[in-house]
Amino acid sequence: MLALAGVAFAIGAIIGAHRGGSPADTLATRFVTAWTRHDYATMYSDIDAASKRRVSASEFASAYEDALSGATATRLRITGRARSASRGVTAVPVRVETRLFGTLRLRFAVTTASATGEGMRVTWSRSLAFPGLRAGERLTRRTHLPPRASVLARDGSVLAESSEATGSSTGSRGSPLGEAARAVLGEVGPVPASRRRALEAQGVPGDAIVGVSGLERALDDRLRGSPGGELLATGSQGGIGRLLAYAAAKPASAVHSTVSPVVQRSAVAALGGQYGGIVALRPSTGEILAVAGLGLDGLQPPGSTFKMVTLSGVLAAGLASPHRVFPYASFSTLDGVKLSNANGENCGGTLELAFAVSCNSVFAPLGVELGATRLIAAAEQFGFNHDLGVPGAPQSTLPAASRVRGELAVGSTAIGQGQVLASPLQMAIVAATVADGGRRPSPTFLRGSPSSSVRVMSPSVARTVRRLMIGVVRVGTGTAAAIPGVVVAGKTGTAELKSSCPSTPTGSAPAENGASEASTERCQGTATEPSNTDAWFAAFAPAVHPRLVVCVLLVKDGAGGVTAAPVAREVLEAGLQAGA
Repeated sequence: MLALAGVAFAIGAIIGAHRGGSPADTLATRFVTAWTRHDYATMYSDIDAASKRRVSASEFASAYEDALSGATATRLRITGRARSASRGVTAVPVRVETRLFGTLRLRFAVTTASATGEGMRVTWSRSLAFPGLRAGERLTRRTHLPPRASVLARDGSVLAESSEATGSSTGSRGSPLGEAARAVLGEVGPVPASRRRALEAQGVPGDAIVGVSGLERALDDRLRGSPGGELLATGSQGGIGRLLAYAAAKPASAVHSTVSPVVQRSAVAALGGQYGGIVALRPSTGEILAVAGLGLDGLQPPGSTFKMVTLSGVLAAGLASPHRVFPYASFSTLDGVKLSNANGENCGGTLELAFAVSCNSVFAPLGVELGATRLIAAAEQFGFNHDLGVPGAPQSTLPAASRVRGELAVGSTAIGQGQVLASPLQMAIVAATVADGGRRPSPTFLRGSPSSSVRVMSPSVARTVRRLMIGVVRVGTGTAAAIPGVVVAGKTGTAELKSSCPSTPTGSAPAENGASEASTERCQGTATEPSNTDAWFAAFAPAVHPRLVVCVLLVKDGAGGVTAAPVAREVLEAGLQAGA
C-alpha cells in the first residue's frame, strides 16, 4: 500500500506540474480556450476594467466574429502549452483551419497584469482579435474571384459564359441562346446584403459579382470557383501589411446543367410577352429542363391546381372513391357563405367527373371533411412550407392548420384560395409527384447529380389521381392541352385575385372561376373578369410513362383551361418531339 501511495503521489506530482504554471499562463490558457469555443462572455469577463471601459461586450464579440469571418475560419484549437514571454506576455500556440487559406499555425500573444481589486486580468487591445497579430496590428484580407465558370446545357453546348473582353469583375455573361437563355440563367450582380456575411466567410470579396437569380444563383457555389488572396496583419498606419497566409484563386470547371435548349426555347416562345412563368422538368429525377418568366419565384394563389393535393389527401384518408356521387349544385355553403362554381353552373356527379370539371361545390366541402390538419399535412408532404432545394427559389406557403379555422377557411384552402401561395416550380413538383407514382422529386439544375425523392402517397393513390387528371384533358376543363396520339394528364386552375363581395371574410376568396356569396344573397364577385384571375395549368405526358412535366402560370389572364392549357401543350409537344 505504501508503494501504491508513492506511485499515486508521483503521478499526481507529474499531472500537477503539467497543469501548473503561473497565474498568467493559466489565465491566458482559459482566455484562448474560450476563444476556441466562441465563448465571448467568458473571454470578456477575463479582461480588466480599463479594457471594458474602452470596448462593450457586443463590440468585443463582433471584433472576434469579424476576424474569424475574414480569415474564413472553420475550426479552432490550442496545440500546446502556454509559455510566458517578456513584459507580461504569454504565448498560446493555436491552429486555425480555414476555408480559403488552409491550416494556419499561429500564436496568441496575451498580455496579462494583476489589477488592484481584480486579480490577474487580460489587458485587451484590438491585436488580440486574432492570433499572430502584434501590438497595433489588425487583421485584413485582400481577395478576388477567378473568372466565372461556363454553364453547359443538357446536350453539352454552351449555355452561358463570361466575356473575356470585359473581364470577370463586371460579371458580363453571354449565351448562344440569346434572350431565350436569360429567363433560365437569371442575373449576376453585386453581392446581396442578405448573403454578404455568409459569402465573406467563404472568402468572397464584398465587391464581387455573384449569381443573384435563376440558374446563376442556384449554381453560384459551383460557378464562382475558389477565391484567391492574402491574409494580412496591417499596422495602424496602413500600408501593404505583413503576410500571414496566401491562397491562389482556382477557377471552377464548366458546370453541366439540366437545361434543354429545345425545351427552353419553346417555353420562352410559348410565354411570349405574357406576364407569368413556366417550368418544365423530368418527373423521375427532378431535373429542370426549362424556366421562363416567373417560373421559379412567382408566388400566386394556385387556384384549382391545388385540388391535386386535396384529392390525394381525400383518397389517402379513404373519404371518397372516384365513383362516389355528389349532388349537383351551383354553390356550397360554408359558415353561412356561398362559394359558387364557375359562372354559377351546376356540377356534381361522381368525384371523377367533379375533378374533371373542377367543381368547387364538391371540393370545398370535401376539404372540410378532410379537415385542416390532414389537408395542411398533405400540402407539406408535396413541399409547401419547405425549401425545395433550389437556391433563390422562395417557399410556397399556406398557414399552419391551427390558423385555418372554420369551414370557410378550410374549404377555401382546399380549392387553392384563402392564403395559399405557390410558384410554378411548386405546382410542377406536385404534378411530377403524381407522375412518378407518388414520389416527390428534388428539383435540380445540376446534370448528373444523384436523384432523390420522398414518398408522398401510395402508388395506388397516385394512379387514381393520374387517371382523374387524364379525364381533365379528355373531357374536362383542360381539353385545350390535348395532343393527338399522346395521352396527357393535367389540371387547370383559375385563381381569383380579389372579390367585389364586401362581406367575404378575409382570406376566403373562392377558387376556379368562382365567387363567394354572403348570407343568402347572390354575390357574383369578379372572377369572370380575366384581369382578376391567374390562369394555371399543370400537366405531364405521356401519362402512362411520363417523361415531361410542365406548369404554366399566366398572371391576370383569364381561365386556366382557356389560356394556360394551350401554352402548356405547346411546350409539351416541343419537348416530347425533341426526346425530352
